[in-house]
Amino acid sequence: MADELYWDDLKVGYRFESEQFAVEAEAIKEFAAAFDPQPFHLDEVAAAESFFGGLVASGWYVAALTMRHFVLEGLPVKGGLIGAGAELAWVRATRPGDVLHLFSEIVECRPSRSRPTRGTVTIRSETRNQNGEAVQIMTTRIVVPRRPSAAEGQASTGPAPA
Repeated sequence: MADELYWDDLKVGYRFESEQFAVEAEAIKEFAAAFDPQPFHLDEVAAAESFFGGLVASGWYVAALTMRHFVLEGLPVKGGLIGAGAELAWVRATRPGDVLHLFSEIVECRPSRSRPTRGTVTIRSETRNQNGEAVQIMTTRIVVPRRPSAAEGQASTGPAPA
């Protein structure tokens, strides 16, 4: 991956976003059949009589779509996105035809106290629909390697200025 980023390259306030991506009824049903086989994800008639009043995507499908775009269009971190925990909330139903867009911001960068070769970065992401309404809010903590020269010398106590 070109221009891979180290912990030392990142800073609080850095923002990034994805391209838009559409949610299709057939994909909702395929995912649900394999991973979340509830009637409101599988069948329009049953969904119409449900709490949602129509077919909706599984929150896990929205999370998987978000992760795909987070990896492909998010931070090109050295070694990949290594999760160290997350908080996830589905705040609005995602329906067929919705067009989603991921907005993310780094909210914390912390060097490891016990492992000088790495740090953690906390990222808050909102997956929004075509109306700008959040459908999912996720706060993720990832482990990011330190730049070898910074980790060896311990000269840096925080991310380098951008």
